[in-house]
Amino acid sequence: MGSKTYKITSPVMGTFYRAAGPGESPLVEVGQQINAADVVCVIESMKIFTELRADQAGTVKKVLVENEEPVMKNQELIEIEIT
Repeated sequence: MGSKTYKITSPVMGTFYRAAGPGESPLVEVGQQINAADVVCVIESMKIFTELRADQAGTVKKVLVENEEPVMKNQELIEIEIT
């Protein structure tokens, strides 16, 4: 009886940001409860910022990349445990 998890993946190649803007707090932290459609991170690609949202409510289990790290399309970014 393992818990169910899903991973939020990047829709594009770009730069991963944990916060909505410079100097702001991260949008989510490990252990935080989130709701479906909550913004969990931002990907910047060619000066276009894309907010990524949770598919389902749950708990943030892991952030798999560092802030401002380059990411590839379909790369796993954040692991969510479904509650």
